Formats: sequence, structure tokens, C-alpha cells
Amino acid sequence: MDKCFDVVVIGGGLAGSEAALFLADHGLKVKLLEQKPVAKSPAHRLDGLAELVCSNSLKSILMDSASGLYKAELKRLGSRLIPLAESSALPAGGALAVDPLEFSQKVTDAALAHSNIELERLESTELPRDGLVIVATGPLTGDALSESIEEHFGSGRLSFYDAIAPTVTRESLDESRLYQASRYGKGEADYLNAPMDKDCYDAFVSALTEADAYPSHDFEKDVPYFESCLPVEVIAARGPETLRHGTLRPVGLDDPATGRRPWAVLQMRAENREGTLWGLVGCQTKLRVGDQQRIFEMVPALAKAEFVRYGAMHRNFFLDYPSTLSRFQESRKREGLFFAGQMTGVEGYVESMGSGLLAARHLLDKISGREPSIPPETTLTGAITRFLEGQTPGKSQPMNVNFGLLPPLDERVRDKKKRKAMLAERSLAALDAWLSEI
Repeated sequence: MDKCFDVVVIGGGLAGSEAALFLADHGLKVKLLEQKPVAKSPAHRLDGLAELVCSNSLKSILMDSASGLYKAELKRLGSRLIPLAESSALPAGGALAVDPLEFSQKVTDAALAHSNIELERLESTELPRDGLVIVATGPLTGDALSESIEEHFGSGRLSFYDAIAPTVTRESLDESRLYQASRYGKGEADYLNAPMDKDCYDAFVSALTEADAYPSHDFEKDVPYFESCLPVEVIAARGPETLRHGTLRPVGLDDPATGRRPWAVLQMRAENREGTLWGLVGCQTKLRVGDQQRIFEMVPALAKAEFVRYGAMHRNFFLDYPSTLSRFQESRKREGLFFAGQMTGVEGYVESMGSGLLAARHLLDKISGREPSIPPETTLTGAITRFLEGQTPGKSQPMNVNFGLLPPLDERVRDKKKRKAMLAERSLAALDAWLSEI
């Protein structure tokens, strides 16, 4: 640690850049360490900060979308990157799409021009042992630093590959076609069960085997599938009965409506304490988004399902948040060591910015002697943190912001657009009140 600086930020991606600029704006001397161009991961092409690796879209700006609301929250919280993205915008209707080169250059210029930031180009290979640090090296963290992080937290606390199944909202499901029961007839009735008859099952399997999967990135081609978490379409391709004897096995799941065992059953498991979000058990997939929605909606109970997260399988380095980090993104093993970005389990560009911004705010609270706090659970900023920390230790999975994370309104509003507008209004009012209090 260089004693000339108040804080070191490792990683100049979206989270690290957001954190560095916020802290520098608040008077802290920041050393920002970025490995490019000294060392580049296979996914990186530019030398600048805040590089967008895949899409150039930061999703919707409309307030009846979770992404639009989240951007509005982050701007109220002091985001520097959202305004820079807006100034780099390309025509994209209701979405915020940016020129990746222009955006990266503007973030780099902002860091270089800041009197409180020193940008140093080098690859970090181990965690600093003292001082205030934010680690934001992303899903493609280098091997040496990964090993240092694993040594810090202990084995089994890190993941290097995502196997995510789709997540839907409970209120969008057809309750008349669901029943609760345990997994294979064992334990409590904690699962929602969506029965399928033979015709439905056969059509479902046929659609899975005919659909297109996303191609793997070059840096993922050597990453093998594990037999215990194969894509559902890969299982289906092994034979028409394979899913019925595995992921969709109906043993012990007699349907109370008929008194008989269904031909197959798609099970769902709650993903938050409120029971508003439900994951499709064993349905991790690499199918394209449109195919995922079309195929899973073939299951009668999911005919009108609202998908808040689609399935994915890709290389992704992330921590098991509940067992490694406090709710304020600080290591449970060392005071003053914070983590931010996708490595904390958030999924998406803007979510990475938000994670970096929150880590910076928590660190600023610490150095200022203030009691740290997070925004209310009725805001997306607070809700995503509560979701990450509330997952079952050892079984955490990344999550993007979505309206399903928020507590329901006091009144039932059937009109979806009106309901989302009311959730957004409540969120911003709660955030403004919280900011006034602190």
C-alpha cells in the first residue's frame, strides 16, 4: 500500500471507475490500478477504462422498467458513469445505447483529469494486506489474483462458472395449474410444481432440441460443462425420456387435482424471502432469450410468465456473497477490504456501476466515522443488496435488478404498467427520504 493515498481501487472497469470517481469527488486520494494494456483478458479490446465487453446497450431508460428506475436511483446517489454514458448515447429508442469507444474515452479522461486520482497501469496479482481497498476486477479476474482471493476467503467461496436457470414472478403464474409439494416427496412442501401431460412434455422436449443456443465466447470454449449442471437443452438432446427421468421427474409429486402422478413436472423454488421470485429448478440453459420465453411458456402454468432473469451458462468469477461479505460489501475476514462489481454477484453493466457506487459510499462512511447504511428495501438499490446477502450460503447465484425484488405494494394493482409506475414512484420517494436522513 502506498501511504500517499487514502484508498486503492483495483480494476478500472465499470465498478472500479465508478468507485474511484465518487471517492475522488469526495476528497479522497485514490490510486486506481488497471491492468490494461499491460495485461488483457481474452475479452478485452480497448486500453481505456470502463470497457463494455459485449453489448453496447445499458438497457431501458423508461421509468416503467427496472433498468430505467435503477439508473434514476444511481443518479440520485451520485453516479458519475450514468451521465457520461448519457453523453455518449446513440439513437436507441427507449434504451441507453452508447458508443463504446467514446464512453470508455470519456471515463478515462475523467479519471486522468481528476487531481485526486492517480491511474497506474499494472496487473494486481495479490490482495493488499492492509489499508482501504476496493477490489473490482470483474468476472475475468486473473489467475494469480483469483488464487489470492481464494486463499483469503478459503476454498469453496468462489465460483468460476455460471449455470443460471430462468427466474419468473409468482404473480405471473397460473395458480390454478400449480400445486405445492416437496422435491421428490422429501421434506417440506417448499416447491411450486407445474405438471405437464405427455403431449405437452413431448412438444416441450422437441422445442428444446430444435432451438438455437448462444455461441460461446472465445474465452469460454475451454470451459467444460459439469455433468451435474448441464444445459437443459443438452439433456433433452440425449433422448426424449431423459428429462422425465431427471430434471422433470414426477416421482412423489402426485397432482392433488387429479390424484395421479403427472407425466412430467417442472419444479420452481423460491429465490427470495418474500416469495415473489421463483427459479425454474434444473433449467439452466444457453438458449437465446426469445427461445427461452417461447419454450418455457409451453408449460401451462407458465403460459403468461414474466421472466425477470433468463437462463445463462458462461464463465463468471464471483464470490459467495453471504459467506464472504458483509451487507456493506466488506470482507468478513479483513476490515477495510471491499469488493464491488460482478464479482459480488450482480449481473449487468449498470448493476456493476451500482455495486461500485455502493462500495465507495460504504468506504466513505467508514473513513468518515459514520454508521454505514444501505437504501431502503423498497428501492432497487437496497433490494438487490438484500437479495445477495439473503441467499443460502454456498448456493448463491448472480442477479440483475428487477421489479420482483421489491416488496409488493400495499394495494393490489392488476394493470402491470400502472403497478410498475407506482413501484418506481415509491422507490424514488423512499430513496430521497433516506438521503435526507443520512
